Amino acid sequence: MSYGVAAALQSGVYSALSADSALAALVGTNIFDAAPTGTVPALYVSLGPEDVTDRSDKDGSGANHDFTVSVVTDAAGFQTAKEVAAAVSDVLTGAALTLTRGTCVGIWFMNAKARRVKDGASRRIDLRFRAYVTDN
Repeated sequence: MSYGVAAALQSGVYSALSADSALAALVGTNIFDAAPTGTVPALYVSLGPEDVTDRSDKDGSGANHDFTVSVVTDAAGFQTAKEVAAAVSDVLTGAALTLTRGTCVGIWFMNAKARRVKDGASRRIDLRFRAYVTDN
C-alpha cells in the first residue's frame, strides 16, 4: 500500500471543484481545503476526512481513498444545500482527475448524510466518495 498519492488526490479534488462553473455559480469561491475560520460564509464546501485501504496488486501500489466533501449552509431549509451537493456530486462522480503523482483510476459516489447542526440553525450534507488510485 502507498499513501503517497493522498496529497495529489486531495489537490486534484480541490482543483476540480474550484474550476467548475456550475458549482462556482452556487458558492462562488467558498470552497475550502479545511473548514473556514473567522467569519464563516453562509454557504460553503469543505474537503473533509478520508479513510484509506490497500488495493495493491502484482502490478503495483494502489489504494481506495474514501473521502468526504461537506456542504454547509445557514439557510433555513435543505434545498440550497442539496443543490450544491448535487453540483459537487456531478463534478466528482466519474471525474478524470489529473494528479501530480500517481493515477486516479476512478471516483464513485458512495453515500450522503444530510442533517441539522448547531441546534438546527445550520444544515450540513456530507457526501462520501471513493477514489481508486495507483502509484505506478
